[in-house]
Amino acid sequence: MIRHLAIAAAGFALSAAGAAAQDASVDYGAHLAVIGGCHDCHTVGYNESGGQVDPNVALKGNPMGYQGPWGTTFAKNLRLTVKDMSEDDWVTFSDTFETAPPMPWYNVHAFTDVEARSLYQYIKSLPGDLGEPAPEALPPA
Repeated sequence: MIRHLAIAAAGFALSAAGAAAQDASVDYGAHLAVIGGCHDCHTVGYNESGGQVDPNVALKGNPMGYQGPWGTTFAKNLRLTVKDMSEDDWVTFSDTFETAPPMPWYNVHAFTDVEARSLYQYIKSLPGDLGEPAPEALPPA
């Protein structure tokens, strides 16, 4: 009986530790923005700097267009996207939005709740002004 209680207690402790490791955080959101490629398109100068993130311009969108058969699209200013959203609104949005290429919106749909909340917290934590909206998409030429 004591052995079973010890095993149950150890399992509970490991579950609690695992849950704590899964809490949403700004740091995890910053990590996701890098490995998820968010800065590649949504942060001006990120690629040219060899992957250095300037928090003052991070995720403000990019006026450089991406052209293809769909027309020309521009990386949105994510700071403005989340500006009036609650964290719960962002979680719903990140699971349901669709947009034009090259944005891989289907990858964002694969976020866990913790990942979506972490990215939201990171975006909301960024310093400086919110920036300007990205240009509107252009139709195919």
